[in-house]
Amino acid sequence: MSQLEQTVSRYRSLRLSAAADELINLLAEAEANEMSYLGFADRLAEHELVQRQDKRIRRNRKMAAFPAEKRLEGFDYRHQTTITKRQVNALLDFQFIDERNNLVFIGPPGVGKTHLAIGIGYKAVEAGYRVLFRNALDLVEELELAEMKGELKKRVSALAKYDLLIIDELGYLPMTRQARYNLFQLINSLYEYRSIILTTNKDFTSWGEFFHDDNVAVPIIDRVIHHSHIFMLGGESYRLKQKTTS
Repeated sequence: MSQLEQTVSRYRSLRLSAAADELINLLAEAEANEMSYLGFADRLAEHELVQRQDKRIRRNRKMAAFPAEKRLEGFDYRHQTTITKRQVNALLDFQFIDERNNLVFIGPPGVGKTHLAIGIGYKAVEAGYRVLFRNALDLVEELELAEMKGELKKRVSALAKYDLLIIDELGYLPMTRQARYNLFQLINSLYEYRSIILTTNKDFTSWGEFFHDDNVAVPIIDRVIHHSHIFMLGGESYRLKQKTTS
């Protein structure tokens, strides 16, 4: 075994796989730039850290289960004039996550609520946060299945491990009594502990309609809007406009 092969093997045994994979090229770079021993050592460490961070971001992006790749760079602020690029960019320091605050996007279908939620979610993943996206209907079914198995508390605890939970399209369908209870258990567990991005087509005064019970709606609303940034989105459906102009 050559000296190079032995060194690569040792790096792999130390789980420095990125440095091992790129060692030949990094050595060539060091020679070409006449790096000092310390400079080369630092370059090796930098390469390993960058590759580990990229791998972690890719893993967390996959774990987030975004339904589509919707980036903030592709959001049309010319069409959606009820929220500004400045307002959205102000959220990207993720102070709202660090302070366990929520974001709520309220508006009719097709005005960009989901696009904004996913776009912010992507940025949060890239900033190192653990994010999970769930359609509200899928989330309710997930909690209902866990409750039937006697595992509701376990599932709620698993969801509470994420820094940010995105709940999309809450309010499109009415909920059963058990579903309301399960959702309350989740919201209550996240309250002042984790952050939520919520998109809904109904303002809070109408939540009793799909909850069928103001006694459940009120405490859920209370926990959602406390420490929240609320954005009311208006305008005609962007998807409908695209269809009629195509």
